[in-house]
Amino acid sequence: MALRLIAVLLGTAVLSTAADCPSSTLHVSEPPYENYFLSDCRTSSHVIVTSPGNDSEKQPRLLVVWPSGNTGIAAYFTPENGVDGSLGINLESSTTTGQVLESLDLDSGTVTDHPRVGVAGLVHFDSPAILTLPILADIRAIRDYSEGGGNLHPEIQNQVQEVAGPTEGSATIYRTWFDNKTTSWLDFAPSGSADAVRIIPGDKYTVRFGQGTYSFRATNNYPQLSQLSPQKVLSPASSSLIAQNADQTTALSFLSYTNKLVAGSWRFLTYFGRDSMISVLLMQSILSEDQDGAIEAAISAVLERVNKTDGTVCHEEWIADWASWTNLQTGIDSDAPGCDYHMIDTSYYLPILVQKYFLDTSIGKNRSSDFFNEKASFLQGNVGLSYQSLLETVAEGIMRTSAPFAGSQTVENLIHLKDGTSSGEWRDSSNGLGGGRIPYDVNTALVPAGLRAISALAKGGLFSDAHNDWKTLADEYAQVWEDKTLDFFKVNIPAAEARDLVNEYKSQSAFPGSAQTDKITGDVTFYGLALNGSVGTDQPIVKVMNTDDCFRLFLLDTTNQTQLSAFLQQNANNILAPFPVGLSSEASLLVSNPAYGGSQAYADNWSNSQYHGTVIWSWQLAMMAAGLQRQLDRCKNSTADTKPDFCDDSKLYNTVVAAYNHLWDLIDANRSQLSGEVWSWKYADGEMQAVPYNTYVDLESDVIQLWSLTFLAITRDQSYSQ
Repeated sequence: MALRLIAVLLGTAVLSTAADCPSSTLHVSEPPYENYFLSDCRTSSHVIVTSPGNDSEKQPRLLVVWPSGNTGIAAYFTPENGVDGSLGINLESSTTTGQVLESLDLDSGTVTDHPRVGVAGLVHFDSPAILTLPILADIRAIRDYSEGGGNLHPEIQNQVQEVAGPTEGSATIYRTWFDNKTTSWLDFAPSGSADAVRIIPGDKYTVRFGQGTYSFRATNNYPQLSQLSPQKVLSPASSSLIAQNADQTTALSFLSYTNKLVAGSWRFLTYFGRDSMISVLLMQSILSEDQDGAIEAAISAVLERVNKTDGTVCHEEWIADWASWTNLQTGIDSDAPGCDYHMIDTSYYLPILVQKYFLDTSIGKNRSSDFFNEKASFLQGNVGLSYQSLLETVAEGIMRTSAPFAGSQTVENLIHLKDGTSSGEWRDSSNGLGGGRIPYDVNTALVPAGLRAISALAKGGLFSDAHNDWKTLADEYAQVWEDKTLDFFKVNIPAAEARDLVNEYKSQSAFPGSAQTDKITGDVTFYGLALNGSVGTDQPIVKVMNTDDCFRLFLLDTTNQTQLSAFLQQNANNILAPFPVGLSSEASLLVSNPAYGGSQAYADNWSNSQYHGTVIWSWQLAMMAAGLQRQLDRCKNSTADTKPDFCDDSKLYNTVVAAYNHLWDLIDANRSQLSGEVWSWKYADGEMQAVPYNTYVDLESDVIQLWSLTFLAITRDQSYSQ
């Protein structure tokens, strides 16, 4: 039987040293999901087996996904006896190689531009099973089914075919893509004494398997990506991480390619601009540089996908079969890629990242001229445009949209979500901002940080002479945004009222732990998630305590001393305070605390089953830790006339140091969770214990996530130990 690990998020990484085609494998266990990764010179594959055991809410499933084309195959099974929860499935190791998966090139030795490649393995059914639904489609379409209440796209699903396989007792399920040149195949055949695979007449998708083991092959003939090996994704100085953290570096490699970094697997196995840029900003110290390195791969991918009409940076790409399907919805028969541009936060990261690499590193400086003379080739509308012109277009958009607030500091002039959208920044679930239209992180951190970077890039000569005024104008704008935005989001609650609200929340949420109100010894202060919310009340501020302070800590060195000291004080207080008074829990730092909202709707909207509720996100922990260290390092690295005031306020300084160390204690206590996307908690034995997010909802968080691997680079500074 295949090796099973218990409740760990990153498991067994194995690196093969075969000279002709080196491979890497990784096993990640998060019951009821067993995840297997295989990468080599042929293809990169992620195979997931869902074996729900007695959980009748989850359906047994074999899922294979590929970053090439952002595509996959999902096969859903039911027990032949009709009793939900009675069918268990698992992958078995090969008796020949000892490995669970084997990569395939079925056109090996044949001259072809697009060989049929993929992955093979052995799947075991512990009782007779019926395959009732195969989905051979883009990952977006598979997500629409798994997360959209069983939503299937008939134009896609009606193309699925099944035939008898090439050997006796086998079966093949296949689908030709909308481009009429690419096909996905799923083949099954009995192994050992297992019954023949039987296609049941009268139903297009029904296939029967007996109790026993079956071989499977999942393949397609779409052009493959060129993966960056662990040795190539990391800088030479960081190569020791491969041996020290084989699982995380294997995961990082699986998400890194020569032309882009992808966000996570399995659900987001393609380009996401925000994810890749945040990841590089946090991991820049360990990533490979130069022409063939990970940093330039990420930046070039972002520039390739810029909307040239308004300078908006692409959030998510549409490629391959999903691009074809999307184009067909508008009457266009084309597989040309496209982009989603509805996010309002993503554009600001680009100038920040460009500055950090092309101005602040020696290799970046030497590469700047050649890199920005490169011509775009990915989006049809950008073909032939230089990277320099696309970067300038993004900067023009930022300068244009930030000018109104720089001139007049009103709510109307802040940055709003786009009309008709319910999300627009990282809290992008439908209720992540509680209906808020003006996000805290974008307005108080991303806009001024982006403006500071634009000024630096202008001074560094990366823009045309027509924008020489940006050298000073962008800094002037940034100063206004730094100094004048925080007060719009500030929430201050007198101590007595705060205690009442927390006690009320404990009842509203049925939180079984202590209200901890004895920890409230003064006014509670924090900055709300957004303005103009719709959840619970018509309050102008969405009164949810949150971790988005990390953006301002990590991206800015603010100079308004009174404001900086107050900001650090509230941030440290809220990190140190236990939930539901603050953000701290044994499961780590919660990204939201709705205890001060004052309504049942707040408790319902931000719960431990909500994607951006009282849950924990790894990368927010990393950015918070890095941000606190950045602010503390200012006390070491500043001159006497530029050192922040809080450095000489021993009480405040020690409180910030205490918050830094407390945060790291929480991170260290939850290391087994850190490489996943998001996790939740249950209350047991008098504490909040970490549990997988899927404990409460039928939604899988990604078991490897690009920005959750940033703890490879973000480490504790022991000089601040108390």
